[in-house]
Amino acid sequence: MTTADRVTVYDVGPRDGLQNEPDVLPPKTRAELATRLVDAGIRALEVASFVDPRRVPQMAGAEEVVAGIDRKPEVVYAGLALNERGYERLLTAGLDEVRLAFGATESFNQRNQNASVQQSVDAALRIVERARDDGLRSAVTISVAFGCPFEGPVDESHVIALAEQIAPASPGTLLLADTIGVATPSHVQRLIGAAAALDASVGAHFHNTRSTGYANALAALDAGATVLDASVGGLGGCPVAPRATGNIATEDLVYLLDAEGIETGIDLGRLIEVSEWLEEILGRRLEGQVYRAGTYP
Repeated sequence: MTTADRVTVYDVGPRDGLQNEPDVLPPKTRAELATRLVDAGIRALEVASFVDPRRVPQMAGAEEVVAGIDRKPEVVYAGLALNERGYERLLTAGLDEVRLAFGATESFNQRNQNASVQQSVDAALRIVERARDDGLRSAVTISVAFGCPFEGPVDESHVIALAEQIAPASPGTLLLADTIGVATPSHVQRLIGAAAALDASVGAHFHNTRSTGYANALAALDAGATVLDASVGGLGGCPVAPRATGNIATEDLVYLLDAEGIETGIDLGRLIEVSEWLEEILGRRLEGQVYRAGTYP
């Protein structure tokens, strides 16, 4: 049983979820998805990715997405940036938070960002400082923290050494990501616990590739995480990771947390309606389970 009594469920569907879809949804539809999620009670979400649209065409028109959202002042609207050029675009668009990410391994980071791990760490530290000066929130994600599709298992001490570089910069959240869904609860507890010991606000990002994502989410909360990423309908994957499958589904996570007495502030029924709407938009059944099963009294 987790010791947490409240957690921020951070929906990454409009960004991380849709970036792996074969179809490119127009900015207006992506903005509507963000608005519908907020109407269901989501209070923090990724709405766009400020990356080169030639590499990720699904994220083209990020500025149009932001402009099309009916924003609420109590909600954190974030975007992903991988470098300072992306940060400039995000800042100009007027979002509340910049989310930064880099891979724990050289093979992954070179494929994803065309940079060494240390170059990406240094860039993240510079942008966290800039965001603070600009009055923006920031979050830093260490991707493939539990395993890499190219290098296999990642040494835990290496991940913690990276976290030790990031934590002193005091980003709003330091997240560890199981990008390819290979983590297990004991592994999660060790890494999240070590990160939490750095006096950082810690979050976790799980994929359900091997059906361990939800057990890992509870393990992360037990170890001190206060933020959990999830994607509406279980959408997602990773464009550079072979056979990567979707994130844990937001509605499935909310069902689990609600049943465990952990407060999320999210209306599960309305969240299910978002997945039903998205199913019609994408023209296929989504990976999540709860939106098909429905609520339970």
